[in-house]
Amino acid sequence: LMSAAGVWGGLVQAGGSLRLSCVASGFSFDGHVIGWFRQAPGKEREGVSCISNGGRYTYLQNSVKGRFTISSDNRKNTAYLQMNNVKPEDTAVYYCAAKRTLYSAEYYCPRFSSMDHWGKGTQVTVSS
Repeated sequence: LMSAAGVWGGLVQAGGSLRLSCVASGFSFDGHVIGWFRQAPGKEREGVSCISNGGRYTYLQNSVKGRFTISSDNRKNTAYLQMNNVKPEDTAVYYCAAKRTLYSAEYYCPRFSSMDHWGKGTQVTVSS
């Protein structure tokens, strides 16, 4: 089970910042790839950013490179998505997820057809 929420409610003006957090319960982040996904209206769910088991490698979708940062704190079973310089096209429902893995170098979100754990979606709306 995972839960996610925006720090301030998920509404922000373009150019602003927002941090999402996700806390896992019932399992440990150890041995998992952690990722953030989003789904905009009328579009498929896509991987935004993922971090490998152990945190050595990270993936960022091209559209968010230089703006978003993923991090995780395994001791707290918590993942974060720091969203800076947000754009209207970032508007979407954001989900955190985790996939069990035996490897330390899995990090490429588009390769993940499914995840083992999903959090509830959090609406992020960016106004112009």
